[in-house]
Amino acid sequence: MDTLLVGLAGVVALSTPVVLATLGEILTERAGVINLALNGTILLSAMTGFAVAVNSGSLLWGFLAGGTVGMTVALLVTFTSLTLGQSQVAVGFVLTLLTRDLSYFLGNPYMGKQGPRLPHWPLPVLQDIPILGPLLFRHDLMVYLSYVVILGMWFWFFYTRPGLILRGLGERPAAAYVRGARVRELRYLYAALGGFLAGLAGPAYSLSVKAGWKGTISGLDGIGWIALALTIFGGWHPLRGALGAYLFGLLQWLSLVLQPQLKDIPSQVLQVAPFPTMILLLLFVNIGNTEWMQRTLAGLPPEVRRLVERALRALQVSPPAALGKVFREE
Repeated sequence: MDTLLVGLAGVVALSTPVVLATLGEILTERAGVINLALNGTILLSAMTGFAVAVNSGSLLWGFLAGGTVGMTVALLVTFTSLTLGQSQVAVGFVLTLLTRDLSYFLGNPYMGKQGPRLPHWPLPVLQDIPILGPLLFRHDLMVYLSYVVILGMWFWFFYTRPGLILRGLGERPAAAYVRGARVRELRYLYAALGGFLAGLAGPAYSLSVKAGWKGTISGLDGIGWIALALTIFGGWHPLRGALGAYLFGLLQWLSLVLQPQLKDIPSQVLQVAPFPTMILLLLFVNIGNTEWMQRTLAGLPPEVRRLVERALRALQVSPPAALGKVFREE
């Protein structure tokens, strides 16, 4: 039991950067902006956060630097779209390639260097709760921050008036504008906040989960694409998005645990298995809308069909109606 709890606690810690990146993207896209630069952002913020922490000796400055990188990239995407009228998808894709290559180039002097690492900080009293204590409350500050962000975003989205306006920015910006919302300014604001949050994912790796900077072998390339997929898988909902991130962390952990038992399978296959698994799960999100699935369901017994339809409806999600669309205030 203790071994299992230690393993699952490791899953929580390993998933934290993905949680932060996913929640940052959910916040950005809820406001109607698509930030496809997420993958490169995480790499550049990981390198920048580590470099700043090494040079300053301060973990705080390292995390602030990583968040600032994320905010800057998100604002670039937003500016080129909302102000210059360019495609968010095209600009985001170019920026993710640029920031990825910049991280490798600028990070060369820091390859393999030793730097500060965020210490564990078990929470008094809470750490002694059976099962939940070792699982949730014996981590570092970034893990606890992720808990606060998950619950805070959920409450903000669905139980506050500003949260209602935020959802309106991505769904019906014209209606939000008629009700007095300053659509462009609010989109800039939420894109900046979402970018800062996603930028924290980088130093959460290089200063905590995978301390140090190792360039192309850091194992971070691709995490941003997973966060983008989890945004869709989670239906732009903070709780579902976070659960998807923990599921991805669990799959990564299982690939390590199962490796000694599956000796006939190359270790490289098990290491990359969580990525195609997440893609397959993503395919199930809207598979119920396809014509061939409807034909398949029609051939099932009524009771089975109703059960499958309920399961598919629970998975189905719809993106914000105005996602990626520029709104002109007139």
